[in-house]
Amino acid sequence: MLGIPTPKEKPWAQAGALPYFLQDAFQFAELELLGHPIVLAITPSSEKQALGDIRARLDKVRAQGEPPVVFVTDALASYERKRLIEQRVPFIVPGNQLYLPDLGLDLREHFRQRAPTTGTALSPSTQAILIAALMNEPLATDWQPARLASPMGYTPMTLSRAVRELNAAGLAATRKLGRSQYLHRELPPRDIWEMARPLLRSPVRRTVWAMSDTLPAGRQWRLAGLSALARDSMLTEPRQPVYATTFAEWREATRAGAREAPEPSDAAQELELWIYDPALVPGRATVDPLSLTLSLQHSTDERVLQALDELKGQLPW
Repeated sequence: MLGIPTPKEKPWAQAGALPYFLQDAFQFAELELLGHPIVLAITPSSEKQALGDIRARLDKVRAQGEPPVVFVTDALASYERKRLIEQRVPFIVPGNQLYLPDLGLDLREHFRQRAPTTGTALSPSTQAILIAALMNEPLATDWQPARLASPMGYTPMTLSRAVRELNAAGLAATRKLGRSQYLHRELPPRDIWEMARPLLRSPVRRTVWAMSDTLPAGRQWRLAGLSALARDSMLTEPRQPVYATTFAEWREATRAGAREAPEPSDAAQELELWIYDPALVPGRATVDPLSLTLSLQHSTDERVLQALDELKGQLPW
């Protein structure tokens, strides 16, 4: 629109100092436009924020005393555009419309209708491989999916599907070096995680209570649920510890004599049956924090939600 080379955006260094609810609402970047630094508050394409919330949230970001903050979204209806202009809220619809009153710019093409969300959830194996990469290789921009998938027991066919899904979702791009295949990411791990969130599901398919005296001895199941969350936050541990295991391990345990309890009791053990291996990160007594977040993300308990905010401090980035 401006007839200038597209400015190169980069992560905004001050984003980490913002309250968590702002970090969850936007992805932040910064660039220089016509000699002016601006901060971009980018809303995920899968989400639609209320106009009143946008104005209030941008005001809180501006309170940091940084350069102008611009709202970025993939589409706006005509009434939304009118409301934002009335409130003098700067915004950009990439390739379609630009309104920067602080710089005296109001350029538009045509109104673009908001496309329906078409994102498809990642398969459990793809989700597991992505989380393992984010947790085990957070600083690597190129990583070998085969090396991560092999300890999980995934077949070459499953691995190929995972690579296709990650490419299709824009979470990684395939690169080859000799005979080895790598996946390359262009964004920081935190941004990849936020992009992937709408495509991820809770790893917990079912919860069972098993009679404690029938469970196999020497089992090495990881703490999960509120028990795991309590280890990395100020949350009080539940009276009965919660463990995670896979359906295959539970079936093996039942063949060895484990019995499901008719109801929760002190004589029973709470088990979460996961859709993938809970041991994605070596050397931990608990499940990884990303899978744990997904397993508890729909909780309505304020204490749990606050503890999940604390859990963000345990991430490796």
